[in-house]
Amino acid sequence: MTQTINSQKIPGQMLDLLENAIASMMMKAKIPGFSIAIVMNNEIIYAKGFGARNLEANLPATPDTLFGFGSCTKSYTALAIMQLVQEGKLKVTDPVNKHINFKLGNKNDPITIHHLLTHSSGMPDLGLAGNLTARLMGMEKNWIPMSSWDDFFTHINGAAQELAATPGQRFAYSNESYTLLSAIVEKISRMNYEKYVKEKIFNPLKMNKSLFSQEEFKNYSNVMTGYFSKMQKGKLIEVVSSPHPFDKLVYGPGGLISNVVDQINFLTVNMNEGVFNGTRILDASLVKEMQKIHNETQMVRNVIPGFEKEGYGYGWIILEDFFNEKLIFHPGGTNASTAFIGFIPSKKIGISCSCNSNAGSMLVASIPLLLFSFFLGKNPMKDLKFIEIEQKLSMLTGIYETYKGVISVMVVKRGPVLYIESTEGSFEFNGGLSIPLFPKSEYIEDFKFFTMSGAGGKMDIDFTVDKKGKVDLFIERNRFHKVRDLSLNI
Repeated sequence: MTQTINSQKIPGQMLDLLENAIASMMMKAKIPGFSIAIVMNNEIIYAKGFGARNLEANLPATPDTLFGFGSCTKSYTALAIMQLVQEGKLKVTDPVNKHINFKLGNKNDPITIHHLLTHSSGMPDLGLAGNLTARLMGMEKNWIPMSSWDDFFTHINGAAQELAATPGQRFAYSNESYTLLSAIVEKISRMNYEKYVKEKIFNPLKMNKSLFSQEEFKNYSNVMTGYFSKMQKGKLIEVVSSPHPFDKLVYGPGGLISNVVDQINFLTVNMNEGVFNGTRILDASLVKEMQKIHNETQMVRNVIPGFEKEGYGYGWIILEDFFNEKLIFHPGGTNASTAFIGFIPSKKIGISCSCNSNAGSMLVASIPLLLFSFFLGKNPMKDLKFIEIEQKLSMLTGIYETYKGVISVMVVKRGPVLYIESTEGSFEFNGGLSIPLFPKSEYIEDFKFFTMSGAGGKMDIDFTVDKKGKVDLFIERNRFHKVRDLSLNI
């Protein structure tokens, strides 16, 4: 697909803001390639690639480039389960052990399919995805047998003492839950999970370039090379190529390979209550069941502040109060890629984006939220609280010196957190350690922080910004003046 831009739907000023923001974030996080597509009222109004799908050959990323979509796959697995519910082959209230060899939980209060769909089984993350993904990418640290379904069930069924709550009482995001759901799909449908999804979801949605297996992936030329950002003491030291983790045990929670255009079709059927191009793939009542909050969470609020009501449905994260609209989405990531799919059903607006780096979580979250707010008539730079916080924190980063440069430190930002560190060849503040700063209140404009000191004590760290934008830093008896910006924050 060639790049698509509808200037009537996205005016030039917004396009400039969008594309400059994408390029800037890619530079800062050293993300090789990125693709994005936007649908409005069943029409793709924007589709474009940025950067390289492969750095070595400098091949461009396009809207057709195949990326790993990670946990976005959970929405597909949940849809597959609900299709089987529609056919009367199972119920979400069924105990999991009715269908597969699952031994966790209490017979009188069993873990059900509903609990797996909503991450409320009481089962914490048991390391399946992290361990298996690391092994497939040559980075495994813990040697856990995990090469077959038998290995998987041995691993899961041996974790009875890990249950942290009775079913339905506690949210704990669990990749294992969605591997269990994929096993149920296989058992009930008598088809491999990937074959079921292809025949029952991909084909009716005309998602002709979406897949799971490595064999199919090799048949395409326009594919990502994944990249892994190596960190040391919180600093980016190297970006290296990394293979996508193909394995049947992670297909259900995170194995989807697709492009942003195919994902638009999936978003469209979800916005149209189960209908795509006149074909119904799920009853509207079951779609609504997937898209409502079943238990409240704080996954988004822990990373991006400014929202109040958040929860998990069936394979979807839901923000009930995104500028008075319901925003339904799911992010995804592997050690080689990062992605996002999401939509506002009342406005029939959907966005899919993806990149070939494990460091793209802020990019694939921020850009869709910026766009969604714009389409709702908001000014993203003023009305999105996390953007305001990001801008103000970034303003504080830089090199600081005391009177006549006797002592110097630098303030850096990694993710949402500021750190004070010593500068090379100068006085090493607090032994040269990297010191995290914690805000004293939710009002970032106060510029007041603290850090831990001594045996549980706190030390105040304050910034001041005058009318001309001059920034000073106060650490105990020392006053530092910001003397220059940093060229790159990670």
